[in-house]
Amino acid sequence: MREPDLEKLNALVGKLVGDLGIALGGASILLGDRLGLYKAMADGAMITPSELAKKTGLHERYVREWLSGQAASGYIDYHPEKNAFSLSAEQAMAFAEEGSPAFFAGAFDVVQSTYLDEPKVAEAFRTGKGVGWHEHSKCLFSGTERFFRPGYNANLASNWIPTLEGVEAKLKAGARVADVGCGHGASTIVMAQAYPNSEFFGFDYHKPSIERAKVLAQEAGVGDRITFAQASAKDLPAKDYDLVAFFDCLHDMGDPVGAGKHVKETLAKDGAWMIVEPFAHDNLKDNLNPVGCVYYHASTFICTPASLSQEVGLGLGAQAGESRLRQVATEAGFKRFRRATETPFNMIFEVRP
Repeated sequence: MREPDLEKLNALVGKLVGDLGIALGGASILLGDRLGLYKAMADGAMITPSELAKKTGLHERYVREWLSGQAASGYIDYHPEKNAFSLSAEQAMAFAEEGSPAFFAGAFDVVQSTYLDEPKVAEAFRTGKGVGWHEHSKCLFSGTERFFRPGYNANLASNWIPTLEGVEAKLKAGARVADVGCGHGASTIVMAQAYPNSEFFGFDYHKPSIERAKVLAQEAGVGDRITFAQASAKDLPAKDYDLVAFFDCLHDMGDPVGAGKHVKETLAKDGAWMIVEPFAHDNLKDNLNPVGCVYYHASTFICTPASLSQEVGLGLGAQAGESRLRQVATEAGFKRFRRATETPFNMIFEVRP
């Protein structure tokens, strides 16, 4: 057995202690989100455990322990002189305000799904087979919507679409748009709200997600301008779309090249394909950072198994990088491919025949 460097060992153990607290804290975030604890503290006022328990109708002893853990994690503030707690404006944006561009609580539904579905993924490691999106726990579907929705709310209409050549003008005037792999329709709804003169079509192979998308679109007041239908990326109906959008889903597909070929057939003569993908550099060494950490772990449990469960099973993974994505578009028959813009979490590409 090799002799360890004790200094390095202690540093690793220290990191693991921190990571263990974060892992356990994720479940605590889920509790706070589902029980309405964060929202009950959203006004920023100092509140004691007994006051918060009364306000939420929960048991004080549990609430006190939850508050203590949240304070230890730095997710809420503790005021020892009053033995009370509070949620700062920034913390409220992350945990209590669903429409905030920084809302993060929903992401932990995705984290929960990785723990619940770990046995399925472990078996896939042994067999080389995949785990389809539909085979995951239900919390993955709602969690994915809530994780990506803040980014779509903050960027889609104000930043991403305006960077596509001539697309925003078409959408304002009245265009035909397909949102492929739409899930619960968060991206479709944002576009429909921003461009009331356009007609939108949301497609996903997962029927429960399509049904949920219909409900959310009605609640958002845009149900009359969106048609949701169950269809895969390779069999959605061709209707001369001015814009076909893939939001954070191309890398999940078993045959992204085949999907791209079908997109080419569905586009209007001067139509555009917008691909939104997780931010990644082309080389692994450049992705060893907090964002890459999130996406590689998620890709291990969700994205790569999803691709390997389908025909071809290319397995791009969530950190494919621009060069690999450009290759997919080129093999699908597209001539023009450019990175239109980016955020810390996403790359936005404009692709044209």
